[in-house]
Amino acid sequence: VQLQASGGGLVQAGGSLRLSCAASGRTFSSYAMGWFRQAPGKAREFVVSISRSGRETSYADSVKGRFTISRDNAKSKGYLQMNSLKLEDTAVYYCAADDRVGYNDYPVGYNYWGQGTQVTVSS
Repeated sequence: VQLQASGGGLVQAGGSLRLSCAASGRTFSSYAMGWFRQAPGKAREFVVSISRSGRETSYADSVKGRFTISRDNAKSKGYLQMNSLKLEDTAVYYCAADDRVGYNDYPVGYNYWGQGTQVTVSS
């Protein structure tokens, strides 16, 4: 599968962005998905994940209540709605997929990764 993340950009603190992750190669519902981010000089960190069905989601504490993950299996796309953005959300955001889990399971490891999309939050 190939993953293509998009939607990054420059936004002021408190603003919103919506990232998209388009998948090609297999039926989209075959994959659980996740978003990760990597800030300059820092390790890549988990942001959020969603099961293949879309029923199960898991968020990092740092984004709970501000970010929302969703997916549209019919359109083969995943989304990350980011609201109330903070300076510390500045990072390259990556989408990833795991095709080795059950329909309502969380990803346990990611065997596909997309290229990143830059999100920059300014004051």
